[in-house]
This record gives sequence, structure tokens and C-alpha cells, in this order.
Amino acid sequence: PDSFAGWSCNGKTSFNPAQPAQIASQTATSAGNDILAEYGFVAGEQCEYTRGSEKLGVQVYRMKDPSGAYGLFSYMRGADLAHGSLTDHSAVGGSRGLALDGNLLLDIRGTALTTREKDLKALVAAVRPQAEEGPLPSLPDEMPMKGMVERSDHYYLGPVSLFQFVPVASGDWLGFSQGAEAESARYKSEGREVTLLLADFPTPQTAAKKLAELQKNYHFNAANPEPNSSPLFAKRSMTLLAVVYGARTRAEADALLKQVESDAEITWNEPTFQFKEPPISAMIVGTIIGTGVICMFAVISGIAFGGVRLVVKRFFPDKVFDRSSHLQVLQLGLGSKPINSEDFYGLDRTSPK
Repeated sequence: PDSFAGWSCNGKTSFNPAQPAQIASQTATSAGNDILAEYGFVAGEQCEYTRGSEKLGVQVYRMKDPSGAYGLFSYMRGADLAHGSLTDHSAVGGSRGLALDGNLLLDIRGTALTTREKDLKALVAAVRPQAEEGPLPSLPDEMPMKGMVERSDHYYLGPVSLFQFVPVASGDWLGFSQGAEAESARYKSEGREVTLLLADFPTPQTAAKKLAELQKNYHFNAANPEPNSSPLFAKRSMTLLAVVYGARTRAEADALLKQVESDAEITWNEPTFQFKEPPISAMIVGTIIGTGVICMFAVISGIAFGGVRLVVKRFFPDKVFDRSSHLQVLQLGLGSKPINSEDFYGLDRTSPK
């Protein structure tokens, strides 16, 4: 916005994917071009706001969908940013604040931001009409809460951002090209920190195939890991693939892996109809009544049909039913008097003499 809550913008500048150098220089964040591309960066805008001698630097990232915006939010949020009240997903520290709204992410820089909650909410309200709402990723809800290090969770849509927090390999070893999305967090275990990585695949078959591939290429779940290596332990639950990075023993990893269960529903219960056969007496009575109703309907229908024909033929002879011009009589010639169609109506149509 040009202004909000007494703050005025001193010139806006835009950055977009067609200007990668400008993105790298203007965003002033740890999110590089590859990170922005993975999360679906579309365009951005920034402005410096002033109110008297006070200054605020604001950047707005427009992502292609709310999932990408949430991923960028989780990537840019540091451990020093406490949960904020600007939106459902926001974080505010002394000199920096992040606010997620739909597919928009606001990155705010200034001083004493924790005391400017009212002003920051006014900024978010001014930007909200431009946001596109949509569902956020459900994978973060699958992460176990017991033992999780606060604000250590991150959502990934590509290998570059994943490597920043789970440096198993630099390439797409997890399967993002196969439709995977991932979430990681750090957990306290026996005085140490281990990392749990969850990957969700489109189908259970894809997840099973990826686990077999990881066991072959990266020695997942090795019975005797090398002493100087960081063993990797994994298990699959339906479409979820859980990986523990940094654990020393299988038992230590299992304590975390056993908390991961997919809640995907592939069947459900529906109410069923239970047929109860009526007694024979009720069946006989019902049959008699039903037959009587059918017979009565047939009699009434026959009388009504015949009555209508008789009335019409009486008052409109030779005009509606059995018209002589369309009626032919087959005769065997057994009688001396030929039968004419006019005889059906009692009409005298003899020719004049």
C-alpha cells in the first residue's frame, strides 16, 4: 500500500523471475534464486516506509500458491523469531517480522517490531485483499510434537532448500521430481539433536519404490553402520516415508520413527441394510390385497376406456373412432347381405333415387 497507519511509502520497486540479479541484491535474505524458484516465486515488491524519523523496510513475495508461500515462510523463519499474532502463520522478532497470508509473504525489517503490533496488523490488513487464499500443506500436521525443537520445522518442495537443513546429498535424492513434498524438524534425543524428515508421495507404491532405492544407494537401515558415518534410518507408512538423520543407533531412531503413522483412509464403513423376511401370513395377506388392487384398477380402467369410446362415438359418429374412411371389414361371404362400415354407427347412407 502507499500508506498505512500513518506510515508512507517512499517509492516502490519490483523484482521478478526475469531479473535474477536484482532478486539476489534486493531481497537481502538468505533465500537465493534457486530457493525462490523451488517454492514458486512469481513476483515481488518492496518499499521503505517512514513515519517521522522511524523507518520500516517491507518486501512482499507473491508465490504461485499458498503451499509455496508457506514453504518460503518456514525457510526464512529463524529460531530467533517467536510466533507472532499478525496472522495464523507469522513470526516477529526485534528487528524482523514475517507474515504469511494466502500466497503472499511479507518480510518486514525495522526496529522494536515487537512493540509495533498494531501497525504491522494494519499493514497486513492493507495487503490481504491482494492475497489468493487456498489450502496449506497438511504434511506439517504429521510431524510428532513430542521432543520437537521449537521453530525447527521446515517445509520443502525441492532439493536445494532441503540440502540447507538435511545435507544427505545435494541432488534430488528424495524424489521431488516424482511428486514428493517434505517436512523436517529437529528433536531432542538423549541430550542430542536428531533430524526427522517426512516425505509424502502421491501413492504408496511410489513411496515403497523410493525406500528400496534409498536402501540400495545410501545404505538406509544398515545393520552395521560405519563408525565415522552418520547412519540413516527410515520406514514407510502408506504414502509417507520417514527418515531419521543424525541418530547413532537403530534404537534411538526407532524411538522417533514409531511416532510416525499415516492417517490416510483407503476404506470406510458405511451403514448396511439388513433384510428381515416378513411372516408367511403377512405375505399371503399382502398378495391378496395387491391382487385385488390390480384387478380393481384393471376394471376401472377398462370401464373408463370403453365408456369414453362409446360417448365419443355416440356424439361424434364417424369422426374420432372407427371412421368409415379408414375402416375396412374382412368378409367371408357366408351371408347374403354385405357388411358396410356405416352399419357400426347405424347411419343411413343410401344413395338418393
